[in-house]
Amino acid sequence: MQPLAERLRPTTLDEYIGQQHLVGPNGVFRRFMETGNVPSFILWGPPGVGKTTLARIVANELQRPFYTLSAVSAGVKDVREAIDSARKQKFFNTPSPFLFIDEIHRFNKSQQDSLLGAVEQGVITLIGATTENPSFEVISPLLSRCQVYVLQPMNDAELQTLLDRAVTTDNELKKRGVEIVETEALFRFSGGDARKLLNIIDILAATTDGKIVISDSAVTDALQQNIALYDKNGEQHYDVISAFIKSVRGSDPNAAVYYLARMLAGGEEPRFIARRLAILAAEDIGLANPNALLMANAAFDIVHKIGMPEARIVLSEATVYLANSPKSNASYMAIERAMGLVNNDTANRPVPLHIRNAPTQLMKDLDYHKGYKYAHDFEGGFADLEFMPAGLEGTRLYEPNLDNPTEAKFAERIKKLWRGKY
Repeated sequence: MQPLAERLRPTTLDEYIGQQHLVGPNGVFRRFMETGNVPSFILWGPPGVGKTTLARIVANELQRPFYTLSAVSAGVKDVREAIDSARKQKFFNTPSPFLFIDEIHRFNKSQQDSLLGAVEQGVITLIGATTENPSFEVISPLLSRCQVYVLQPMNDAELQTLLDRAVTTDNELKKRGVEIVETEALFRFSGGDARKLLNIIDILAATTDGKIVISDSAVTDALQQNIALYDKNGEQHYDVISAFIKSVRGSDPNAAVYYLARMLAGGEEPRFIARRLAILAAEDIGLANPNALLMANAAFDIVHKIGMPEARIVLSEATVYLANSPKSNASYMAIERAMGLVNNDTANRPVPLHIRNAPTQLMKDLDYHKGYKYAHDFEGGFADLEFMPAGLEGTRLYEPNLDNPTEAKFAERIKKLWRGKY
């Protein structure tokens, strides 16, 4: 028997539950149906919110060929074969066939590159589905040719609509009969994931005889052996990694190691955790303990080399070290202020002539490099020289954390060298 999620898969936009900002009366997907003009696009959202279903509905309602690949198992050869098949399906001015790639973020650069020509030439209309931010996971040339639509987890009202539809329209459930006593646990375990909600009902059906009773206790009892503490593809992925990072930032090694264990027990990719620790070392510890970044980088390298299960030991050591390190975000705030200044400064300020290179005689004649002072020629390796562009002299972007001994020394040095300029 098909799973309930497959039996209830919607086939039209009117049957589709949720994502009203996309499929509602004024949604962009309604316009797709009306005009038939569909650009290549990427659907970004958590699991179980209808990315694959929405892609199939578009193809079905527009009656266009629909090719599908999973980035988990497909290679460049599979992509090329799908594109060749799509090319054979396209005649004269007919619309392009759809090529749907599930988990497109798992494609490497060469695999994504292999799509570019076909998308540019209109051989295919690409539809990608991803649970990861496409800004980081999809190459820029491909991303620039696609619209990105964000799908949200289902809210309780939408989950209730789905539950009502399942109970009233599915033949198998109607045969058994369903009694809904309470839904709090059902909705909580579903976490906004429609597929998970329907799978839970399947589990209840498989573990009971006769009428299916949906209650908090029935759901909890049935799921004790079926739901992991951590779902690396679901909502808890974001909750637990957030708790992990905040525990390290908050200098609580016990909570940090606990959340580390939650992630590892749930099958999280160790390299993802190591990458986040490297970011944290620079963002939250910084110059308060420069060795933190070295530790995080070493952990990142070792985790790549050895993998699990031994990687857990390396991650634990790095986690405990970073949690116990003094904290400073001064370097992070400095680049944030600098980026804000640059992004909002329309002056395109020229670099001062005296700190420009002068590799040609013409440049020397134009006073490039004139007046530059080589720091090592001066006492203490410091020459009083202006480095900021005109109009930004004395602009202070780096604010040392004076509570930290290392950065307090930096502040004292800056004060001594620049005599109050910064």
